[in-house]
Amino acid sequence: MDWVSTTDFFTLCWKRARPSLLALLCCLGLAVGWSPAAMAQPAAAELTDFHLERQEGALYLSATVRLDLPAPVEDALVKGIPVHFVVDAELLRDRWYWYDRRVAAVARHMRLAYQPLTRRWRLNTSSEPIDAAGLGVSFTQYFDTLAEALLALRRISRWKIAEAADMEPGARHNVDFHFRLDVTQLPRPFQILGVGPSEWVIAVSRNQRLPVEGGR
Repeated sequence: MDWVSTTDFFTLCWKRARPSLLALLCCLGLAVGWSPAAMAQPAAAELTDFHLERQEGALYLSATVRLDLPAPVEDALVKGIPVHFVVDAELLRDRWYWYDRRVAAVARHMRLAYQPLTRRWRLNTSSEPIDAAGLGVSFTQYFDTLAEALLALRRISRWKIAEAADMEPGARHNVDFHFRLDVTQLPRPFQILGVGPSEWVIAVSRNQRLPVEGGR
C-alpha cells in the first residue's frame, strides 16, 4: 500500500483546484474593471493646497487633495463595494543623534459607499478604522452625486493635529502628512489578486517643517 504524505496530498489538491480558483478571482477582478491592460500609470492624486497654522494653543492642518477616481475604482463603487481612505499626520521633533521623535499623531478614516436603493452616496468619517463589523462612532454625510461626496472627502479644514504643549520651545519640528486609498479594506478577492492595477494605488504625501518659535 502506497502512502501519500500530507504535503503531497495538499499540493495535489491545490493543483487540481487552482485553475478554477484563479478563474474565479480573475472574474471577480474583471467584474470591477481589473484587467492586465489596466496596469497603466498610477492614479493621479496631488496636494493643491497645504498649510499649517498655530492658533488657540494648538496646531491645525488644512489641505486639499486633487483626486479623480480611476474608472475601475468608480465602477467598484457603483457595484456596491465600499472604498476606504485614510489620512494621517504626525508631528515629529528633530533629533540630530537619532530618528526624529514622534510627539503627536492623528488619523482620519473615511468610508465611501453607494446606496442603490436611495441612489445616494454615503461618506462616513471616524478617528478609528471602519470595518465590515459596523460603522462604529462616525460622522455620516449623504450626497446626491459622487462629485459632491469626493469634494467633501478631499478637503481637510482646520484639523487639529497637536496641542501647543506638544511642541518644545526652541526645538525644530516637522509634520508628516499622508493621504491614501486603504487597499487592506477591500474584499478579500482583491487582496488575493494583489490589487494589481496601478489605478488602485492612490496616495499622496507631504513633509513640512514648522518655523521655530519661542526660542530660548
